[in-house]
Amino acid sequence: MSGDRGVFIAFEGGDGAGKSTQVRLLADRLRGSGHDPVLTRQPGGTVLGRRLRDLVLHGDPMSPRAEALIFAADKAQHVDEVVRPALTAGRVVISDRYTDSSVAYQGAGRELGADEVHRLQMWAVDGLVPDLTVIVDITAEEGRRRRGEVHDRLESEADGFHEAVRSHFHALAATAPDRYLVVNGTGDPDGVADDVWARVRLLLDGAAS
Repeated sequence: MSGDRGVFIAFEGGDGAGKSTQVRLLADRLRGSGHDPVLTRQPGGTVLGRRLRDLVLHGDPMSPRAEALIFAADKAQHVDEVVRPALTAGRVVISDRYTDSSVAYQGAGRELGADEVHRLQMWAVDGLVPDLTVIVDITAEEGRRRRGEVHDRLESEADGFHEAVRSHFHALAATAPDRYLVVNGTGDPDGVADDVWARVRLLLDGAAS
Protein backbone atom coordinates (compact mmCIF):
# COMPACT_ATOMS: atom_id res chain seq x y z
CA MET A 1 0.00 0.00 0.00
CA SER A 2 0.98 3.64 -0.37
CA GLY A 3 1.61 4.07 3.34
CA ASP A 4 -1.37 6.45 3.69
CA ARG A 5 -5.04 5.72 4.36
CA GLY A 6 -6.17 6.19 0.78
CA VAL A 7 -5.51 4.23 -2.41
CA PHE A 8 -3.23 5.51 -5.17
CA ILE A 9 -3.71 4.31 -8.77
CA ALA A 10 -1.62 5.49 -11.72
CA PHE A 11 -2.20 4.98 -15.42
CA GLU A 12 0.79 4.73 -17.76
CA GLY A 13 1.39 3.93 -21.41
CA GLY A 14 2.43 5.39 -24.72
CA ASP A 15 0.99 8.54 -26.25
CA GLY A 16 -2.41 7.78 -27.76
CA ALA A 17 -2.91 4.60 -25.73
CA GLY A 18 -6.26 5.66 -24.27
CA LYS A 19 -5.19 6.32 -20.68
CA SER A 20 -7.53 9.26 -20.25
CA THR A 21 -10.51 7.16 -21.35
CA GLN A 22 -9.64 4.46 -18.83
CA VAL A 23 -9.16 7.04 -16.08
CA ARG A 24 -12.66 8.38 -16.78
CA LEU A 25 -14.25 4.91 -16.90
CA LEU A 26 -12.60 3.87 -13.64
CA ALA A 27 -13.70 7.10 -11.96
CA ASP A 28 -17.28 6.40 -13.05
CA ARG A 29 -17.11 2.89 -11.56
CA LEU A 30 -15.69 4.24 -8.32
CA ARG A 31 -18.40 6.88 -8.01
CA GLY A 32 -21.01 4.20 -8.63
CA SER A 33 -19.51 2.26 -5.73
CA GLY A 34 -19.72 5.15 -3.32
CA HIS A 35 -16.23 6.58 -3.69
CA ASP A 36 -15.29 10.16 -4.49
CA PRO A 37 -12.04 9.79 -6.43
CA VAL A 38 -9.49 12.53 -7.01
CA LEU A 39 -8.51 12.69 -10.69
CA THR A 40 -5.27 14.36 -11.64
CA ARG A 41 -2.50 14.20 -14.21
CA GLN A 42 1.23 14.67 -14.64
CA PRO A 43 2.51 16.99 -15.80
CA GLY A 44 -0.13 19.60 -15.14
CA GLY A 45 -2.00 18.63 -11.98
CA THR A 46 -1.22 21.93 -10.20
CA VAL A 47 -0.92 25.59 -11.17
CA LEU A 48 2.86 25.24 -11.26
CA GLY A 49 2.49 21.94 -13.08
CA ARG A 50 0.45 23.51 -15.86
CA ARG A 51 3.21 26.05 -16.45
CA LEU A 52 5.84 23.33 -16.43
CA ARG A 53 3.73 21.20 -18.78
CA ASP A 54 3.54 23.99 -21.32
CA LEU A 55 7.27 24.61 -21.00
CA VAL A 56 8.34 20.98 -21.40
CA LEU A 57 5.85 19.90 -24.07
CA HIS A 58 5.44 23.05 -26.13
CA GLY A 59 8.42 25.26 -25.29
CA ASP A 60 11.85 25.65 -26.80
CA PRO A 61 14.14 22.64 -27.32
CA MET A 62 15.95 21.58 -24.15
CA SER A 63 18.55 19.06 -23.09
CA PRO A 64 17.40 15.61 -21.93
CA ARG A 65 18.64 16.32 -18.39
CA ALA A 66 16.77 19.62 -18.24
CA GLU A 67 13.64 17.79 -19.42
CA ALA A 68 14.02 15.16 -16.69
CA LEU A 69 14.48 17.82 -14.01
CA ILE A 70 11.37 19.74 -15.11
CA PHE A 71 9.28 16.57 -14.95
CA ALA A 72 10.71 15.84 -11.50
CA ALA A 73 9.79 19.35 -10.30
CA ASP A 74 6.23 18.85 -11.54
CA LYS A 75 5.92 15.58 -9.63
CA ALA A 76 7.36 17.02 -6.43
CA GLN A 77 4.75 19.80 -6.41
CA HIS A 78 1.98 17.43 -7.51
CA VAL A 79 2.57 14.95 -4.69
CA ASP A 80 2.96 17.66 -2.05
CA GLU A 81 -0.09 19.68 -3.13
CA VAL A 82 -2.53 17.06 -4.45
CA VAL A 83 -1.69 13.40 -3.96
CA ARG A 84 -0.53 13.11 -0.35
CA PRO A 85 -3.28 15.33 1.12
CA ALA A 86 -5.92 13.31 -0.73
CA LEU A 87 -4.46 9.99 0.44
CA THR A 88 -4.22 11.25 4.00
CA ALA A 89 -7.92 12.13 3.77
CA GLY A 90 -8.67 8.54 2.74
CA ARG A 91 -9.49 9.32 -0.90
CA VAL A 92 -8.82 7.20 -3.98
CA VAL A 93 -6.37 9.10 -6.19
CA ILE A 94 -6.15 8.35 -9.93
CA SER A 95 -3.25 9.94 -11.78
CA ASP A 96 -2.87 10.04 -15.55
CA ARG A 97 0.91 9.35 -15.56
CA TYR A 98 3.34 9.28 -12.64
CA THR A 99 7.02 8.55 -12.07
CA ASP A 100 7.20 5.51 -14.38
CA SER A 101 6.58 7.79 -17.36
CA SER A 102 9.69 9.79 -16.57
CA VAL A 103 11.74 6.62 -16.07
CA ALA A 104 10.52 5.29 -19.42
CA TYR A 105 10.59 8.52 -21.46
CA GLN A 106 13.72 10.16 -20.10
CA GLY A 107 15.53 7.09 -18.77
CA ALA A 108 14.92 4.76 -21.71
CA GLY A 109 13.70 7.01 -24.52
CA ARG A 110 16.29 9.77 -23.90
CA GLU A 111 18.89 7.19 -22.82
CA LEU A 112 19.72 8.98 -19.57
CA GLY A 113 19.65 5.69 -17.68
CA ALA A 114 16.56 4.26 -16.06
CA ASP A 115 18.16 3.77 -12.64
CA GLU A 116 19.43 7.35 -12.48
CA VAL A 117 16.08 8.83 -13.50
CA HIS A 118 14.25 6.52 -11.09
CA ARG A 119 16.37 7.79 -8.19
CA LEU A 120 15.64 11.38 -9.18
CA GLN A 121 11.91 10.71 -9.37
CA MET A 122 11.80 8.89 -6.03
CA TRP A 123 13.61 11.80 -4.40
CA ALA A 124 11.12 14.25 -5.93
CA VAL A 125 8.06 12.35 -4.64
CA ASP A 126 9.68 11.38 -1.32
CA GLY A 127 9.35 7.69 -2.12
CA LEU A 128 5.59 7.61 -2.76
CA VAL A 129 4.73 4.59 -4.95
CA PRO A 130 1.24 3.81 -6.34
CA ASP A 131 -0.69 0.86 -4.96
CA LEU A 132 -1.49 -0.10 -8.56
CA THR A 133 -0.08 1.05 -11.89
CA VAL A 134 -2.13 0.22 -14.98
CA ILE A 135 -0.13 0.19 -18.22
CA VAL A 136 -2.34 0.70 -21.28
CA ASP A 137 -0.28 -0.95 -24.01
CA ILE A 138 -0.21 -0.08 -27.72
CA THR A 139 2.50 -0.16 -30.37
CA ALA A 140 4.30 3.01 -31.42
CA GLU A 141 2.72 2.68 -34.87
CA GLU A 142 -0.79 2.52 -33.45
CA GLY A 143 -0.10 5.49 -31.18
CA ARG A 144 1.08 7.57 -34.12
CA ARG A 145 -2.03 6.62 -36.12
CA ARG A 146 -4.31 7.66 -33.28
CA ARG A 147 -2.55 10.97 -32.68
CA GLY A 148 -2.92 12.01 -36.30
CA GLU A 149 -1.20 15.24 -37.29
CA VAL A 150 -1.19 16.92 -33.86
CA HIS A 151 1.95 16.27 -31.79
CA ASP A 152 3.67 17.85 -28.82
CA ARG A 153 7.44 17.75 -28.45
CA LEU A 154 7.54 14.19 -27.09
CA GLU A 155 4.80 12.80 -29.32
CA SER A 156 6.72 13.98 -32.40
CA GLU A 157 9.66 11.67 -31.62
CA ALA A 158 10.30 8.77 -34.03
CA ASP A 159 8.74 5.35 -33.53
CA GLY A 160 12.04 3.99 -32.23
CA PHE A 161 11.82 6.36 -29.27
CA HIS A 162 8.26 5.29 -28.49
CA GLU A 163 9.07 1.59 -28.81
CA ALA A 164 11.93 2.06 -26.32
CA VAL A 165 9.43 3.66 -23.96
CA ARG A 166 6.96 0.81 -24.49
CA SER A 167 9.64 -1.83 -23.85
CA HIS A 168 10.59 -0.18 -20.60
CA PHE A 169 6.99 -0.12 -19.39
CA HIS A 170 6.86 -3.88 -20.02
CA ALA A 171 10.15 -4.37 -18.17
CA LEU A 172 8.83 -2.45 -15.17
CA ALA A 173 5.64 -4.51 -15.08
CA ALA A 174 7.62 -7.76 -15.22
CA THR A 175 9.58 -6.83 -12.09
CA ALA A 176 6.48 -6.40 -9.89
CA PRO A 177 3.38 -8.14 -11.29
CA ASP A 178 1.58 -7.64 -7.98
CA ARG A 179 1.77 -3.85 -8.43
CA TYR A 180 1.25 -3.60 -12.19
CA LEU A 181 -1.55 -4.49 -14.59
CA VAL A 182 -0.87 -4.47 -18.34
CA VAL A 183 -3.97 -4.14 -20.52
CA ASN A 184 -4.34 -4.16 -24.30
CA GLY A 185 -5.02 -0.61 -25.43
CA THR A 186 -6.38 -1.80 -28.78
CA GLY A 187 -9.19 -3.73 -27.11
CA ASP A 188 -12.75 -2.55 -26.59
CA PRO A 189 -12.52 0.29 -24.03
CA ASP A 190 -15.38 -1.08 -21.92
CA GLY A 191 -13.78 -4.53 -21.88
CA VAL A 192 -10.45 -3.03 -20.84
CA ALA A 193 -12.27 -1.09 -18.12
CA ASP A 194 -13.78 -4.35 -16.84
CA ASP A 195 -10.28 -5.83 -16.46
CA VAL A 196 -9.08 -2.73 -14.65
CA TRP A 197 -12.09 -2.69 -12.34
CA ALA A 198 -11.61 -6.35 -11.39
CA ARG A 199 -8.09 -5.55 -10.20
CA VAL A 200 -9.10 -2.33 -8.47
CA ARG A 201 -11.89 -4.06 -6.56
CA LEU A 202 -9.37 -6.50 -5.12
CA LEU A 203 -7.21 -3.55 -4.10
CA LEU A 204 -10.12 -1.76 -2.45
CA ASP A 205 -11.21 -4.92 -0.63
CA GLY A 206 -7.68 -5.31 0.70
CA ALA A 207 -7.54 -1.70 1.84
CA ALA A 208 -10.83 -2.09 3.69
CA SER A 209 -9.84 -5.26 5.52
